[in-house]
Amino acid sequence: MDFEDFSKYAAGDWTITETGVGTRALTAGTNGNLLVTNAAADNDNNQFQRVVADYLFDATKKAWFKARVKISDATETDFAIGLMSLDTDVFSSTAGDGVTDGVFFYKDDGSTALSFMVQKNTTTGQNTTTSVYTMVADTFVTLGWYFDANGHISYFINDVQIGTVDASSTYLPDGALALTFAIKNGEAVAKTMTVDYVFAAIER
Repeated sequence: MDFEDFSKYAAGDWTITETGVGTRALTAGTNGNLLVTNAAADNDNNQFQRVVADYLFDATKKAWFKARVKISDATETDFAIGLMSLDTDVFSSTAGDGVTDGVFFYKDDGSTALSFMVQKNTTTGQNTTTSVYTMVADTFVTLGWYFDANGHISYFINDVQIGTVDASSTYLPDGALALTFAIKNGEAVAKTMTVDYVFAAIER
C-alpha cells in the first residue's frame, strides 16, 4: 500500500522527468498539497513516478487506486495519473501509448475529456474508455478505480461509480507498475497541477 498525502515532499521519493525547468512546492490544503508548475514552453512537462515499480497485478488479488487532483487549464494540457510502467515519457501522440502497461486516467491536449485506460503491452491489449468526465479548470476532482480479482475494473469520479471495464487476461497489465502522475503543456504557457493525495493498494 502507498498513500502520499503531501504533508511533506521529498524529491528523492520520485523519479522526476521534466522538459524545461519546472518547480515543485507544498501548498496549503488538508494535510498539504503538492503544486507542480511547468516551465512556459509548449510541451514542457513534469512527470513523477515512484523510484521503484512495486505493483504487480495478480488476477486473483483485488487492487485499488484513488487520487484527488486539479489542473490549471482543462483544455491546453496533457494529464495522466494512476499506476504505470516506468518510462521516460508517459505521454505520446496517441494517448496511453507512452507506457507499456498501466491502469490510469488521462487527458489529451486540446480536449477537456478525461479517459480511462486499462493497458497490457501497449496497443496489443489496450482497453480505452473515452470521455468518462469533463475536466474543469482549477477544480479538484477525485479519481479512483477498483479491480475485483474477477476480470473487471470499475472506475469512479468524485466517489461515484461511472463504469466497469474488461480487465481479463487480454488487458490486465502483466508488468510491474509505479504510482505515477504527470502534466504537459499544450501551448507556450506554464500549466500547473495540484495533487492533494495519491493512494494505491494491492492484496497480498
